[in-house]
Amino acid sequence: MTGELTTTTPVARGVEAPGATPETPATGRARGARRLPPSLVVGAVLVGLVALVGLVSLFWTPYALDDTGSGERLAGPSAAHWGGTDRLGRDLLSQLMTGAGNALVVAVASMLVAGVLGVAVGVLAGATRRWVDVTLLSAVDLLIAFPTLLLAMLIVTVRGASLSSAIWAIGISGSAVIARVTRVNVARVLREDYVTAAHAAGTGWWGTVLRHVVPNVWPTLLVQLMLLGGGAVLAEASLSYLGLGAPPPNASWGRLLQEAQSTMLVQPWGAVLPGVAIVVAVLGLNLLGDGVRERTDPNLRGDR
Repeated sequence: MTGELTTTTPVARGVEAPGATPETPATGRARGARRLPPSLVVGAVLVGLVALVGLVSLFWTPYALDDTGSGERLAGPSAAHWGGTDRLGRDLLSQLMTGAGNALVVAVASMLVAGVLGVAVGVLAGATRRWVDVTLLSAVDLLIAFPTLLLAMLIVTVRGASLSSAIWAIGISGSAVIARVTRVNVARVLREDYVTAAHAAGTGWWGTVLRHVVPNVWPTLLVQLMLLGGGAVLAEASLSYLGLGAPPPNASWGRLLQEAQSTMLVQPWGAVLPGVAIVVAVLGLNLLGDGVRERTDPNLRGDR
């Protein structure tokens, strides 16, 4: 009838409106899966940028690393040399690009060394007899207390200054932390009821480790390895600054800082560019590790 008032029935909060599609836990998880932590995104972008520069340097750099034919020394940024030149007339941008590749090689290789050694020691300590656990943890504590730079000096004395020496020094030093984390998580997982049930069903030691232990500890280990990668970049720069890294003509951000130390007032870009590169790489790896932790840790993940 015309003139008749139309009324609407309010929908109570928490009650689905007629015809609306109810939200299920699956759809809630799917929506949460689309939301990536900001630290993960920013870290991936920064690390991806450094990786891209390092990858490009394998095929192309503006100048050869030992090219001093420009005739200009300690020149500022220009059309010919976007990052300027060092005291020998070499292009700084070319050295910076090559240093990005070397830094990532050290980070990834150190993570692999630390991961293999640390996981092996941690699993043995957490899943074997108590006297083995005590012995291995004592060795791990001793390694944690041993400074990385001092360990690098010992390795360099034996093997000589090279990129591989820095990788082994950083990897062995970092494996102690990975072993500690692995041992704690292995001991926790082995106390769970489903592991006891697996043993009762006849699952062997290696089957338990591969099916139950590794899948439950890898998120935590991945975070620790990412953080170790950031520390590896900084450690490699420190070793190169002290002359314990890869010798020339290999480029290193730490050696660029050392060479620019005496010419900072004349050519500040020689110190600014590698310093910024180190900050970007370390910050990117640390943010990536925080993002992975926030993404995989059920206590931090949540649907936001």
